[in-house]
Amino acid sequence: QVRVVESGGGLVQAGGSLRLSCAASGTTFGLTAVDWHRQAPGKQRELVAEISLPSATHYADSVKGRFTASEGNAKNTVDLQMNALKPDDSAIYYCKAYANSNVFWGRGTQVTVSS
Repeated sequence: QVRVVESGGGLVQAGGSLRLSCAASGTTFGLTAVDWHRQAPGKQRELVAEISLPSATHYADSVKGRFTASEGNAKNTVDLQMNALKPDDSAIYYCKAYANSNVFWGRGTQVTVSS
């Protein structure tokens, strides 16, 4: 059974940084890709970053130049470095992990950016 857990969320002032991590356990052959999504209250869930491991990335225009997805130091982890955060970045951030020819979602981590 694959389990996906996000961590690293929190409260930060505008202009600050946070680093999220997505960790997958129970995979047979490891992660192949991860998508980071976010959902703010009253809004639809949106895709903000994609990484096909080890390093092929794509970003939404709203975060391009500020967010960076990368393979984590630990096995089967992917990080999302978020810089120059804005209040509009406040949302629950979800990791969508591709492993074992299937897709698995984490429960999310809250990011709040104060103005």
